Amino acid sequence: MTNLAVVGGGVIGLSTAWRAAANNHRVTLYDPEPVRGGASWLAGGMLAPVTEAWPGEEDVLRLGEESLKRWPDFARDLEEEGVDPGLAGHGTLVVAFDSADAGYLDILAGHLHELGRAAERLTGREVKRLEPGAGSVRSGLHVPGDLAVDNRKLLNALYAACEKRNVRFRRERVEELPDAEAVVLAAGAWTGRLHPLLADAVRPLKGEILRLRPRRGCLPPPTHTVRAVVEGRPIYLVPRGDSELVLGATQYEAGFDQAVTARGVRELIEGAERVFPAITEYELVETAAGLRAGSRDALPYLGALDGSVFAATGHHRNGLLMAPVTADAVVAWLEGEKPPEGTEAASPARLHQKEHV
Repeated sequence: MTNLAVVGGGVIGLSTAWRAAANNHRVTLYDPEPVRGGASWLAGGMLAPVTEAWPGEEDVLRLGEESLKRWPDFARDLEEEGVDPGLAGHGTLVVAFDSADAGYLDILAGHLHELGRAAERLTGREVKRLEPGAGSVRSGLHVPGDLAVDNRKLLNALYAACEKRNVRFRRERVEELPDAEAVVLAAGAWTGRLHPLLADAVRPLKGEILRLRPRRGCLPPPTHTVRAVVEGRPIYLVPRGDSELVLGATQYEAGFDQAVTARGVRELIEGAERVFPAITEYELVETAAGLRAGSRDALPYLGALDGSVFAATGHHRNGLLMAPVTADAVVAWLEGEKPPEGTEAASPARLHQKEHV
């Protein structure tokens, strides 16, 4: 039994604390505002390693798929603790509007085919059959194996499971490492402030996100997660079970600024109108901005930094997706077991290697 301190109360920190406590470790979690205070509360909830895949990022895909395999058991275990985390299996539809977009889909489809992943090319007419509310699209790519989760249900479920497993919550901001037998740094974009090796390796990436709801007489939201690139900007629409639609996401370097900008809202709505024209009649119920934790190479940092201090940060767009594999890796480190497949490539040891190149 280890006395473990977890710094960070987003999806990575809460998942780690729950899994460690369920394995009989004594856990204290440090965060001034767990659940609602970080980027996880504002996430789209896509669990989609395949449609995030791109040539040259095979290690990211491998780790994401390893985590995706763990998601059904992770969700079931959470539900058995007493709260449904809102896992859904509606798949992803990627749409193209012009020849450049279609070229992107060709590259993505070819890459996935080489990797042996299931993905079906669709004509514009076939896209409309799957999603009648879709705009004037040229073609599409259907990836049926992608999942999605209601991020807020998930975070509340994790918090409740932590309480049930007697995780101690310290609602304070950590300025120096807690005194514990082992420490896990999972503070998202702020983790770089907690260890010198991460100081220049983790950076904030700002992302704005909107929540909308259909009014009376409007078309219902799409039944799939729908993704597109509109004028070079990525757009995604993620349906929620309560008829809400999550729309995201801008992404740019802005330090720790979390203000929602008029430009960001305009770009999201204009892009979404191309994808799903009925959205312009929806009620806009929430605007928010969060800070993803970016790494140098799109892979998170998972593993020992020094001694008994471990990194679990830098997940970029994949925090929710990679929560199960990250939490299971922490438990394996604590118990001297082999961590899950794919985590080796994410070791922070690569930071030392780059320092000496």
